[in-house]
Amino acid sequence: MATAKQDLGRLGEELVVKHCPCPRCKRDRTLKRLPSNFKCADIICDFCGYLAQVKAQTTKNAGSLPRTVLGAAWSVQNERMAAGIYFPLFLVLVQTPRLFAIHYLSADLQPREMFVPRKALSAEARRAGWQGFMYDLSHVSPGAIVRIASRGLILPYNTR
Repeated sequence: MATAKQDLGRLGEELVVKHCPCPRCKRDRTLKRLPSNFKCADIICDFCGYLAQVKAQTTKNAGSLPRTVLGAAWSVQNERMAAGIYFPLFLVLVQTPRLFAIHYLSADLQPREMFVPRKALSAEARRAGWQGFMYDLSHVSPGAIVRIASRGLILPYNTR
C-alpha cells in the first residue's frame, strides 16, 4: 500500500509524462516513468535517453513557486554533484488533482548552493542516520525556472 507522499510522487511523474514533450528531442509522448527508487532520476525519454528528476508538492497556489522543495537522499545527490552530474528538475505543484502546474529547471542552471543537506535522522528513527536534502529555489537565477504546462485556473506566475 502506497503512502500519500508516494501517491503524490507518482501523480507528479504521470502528469509530466502526459503533458510534457522531451526537453532535449522535443518529441511528444516519449517520456516514460522509471522504476521506483531509481537513483536521482524519475523519467527517461525512450527516444533520446534524456533523464530527469520529478518532484511533486501540494500547494494552495499552483502558480506560485515555493522557496524550498523536499529532495531525496543527500549521499547520492552529493556524489553526483562531485562528479559534475546534475539532472534537470520538473517541479509539479498540485493544488487539486485537476489543478496543477509543471515547472522546469534545466541542469545547467542549477547552482550547487540550491542543494541544502538536511540533518541526519536520529539514532531512534526507523532509518537512523539517513540524510536527505532540500532544493532551495532562492539560489536559482530569476527566470531560470519556467512553467511548461498547467491545467485549470492557474493564478499569475510568481517567481518567489
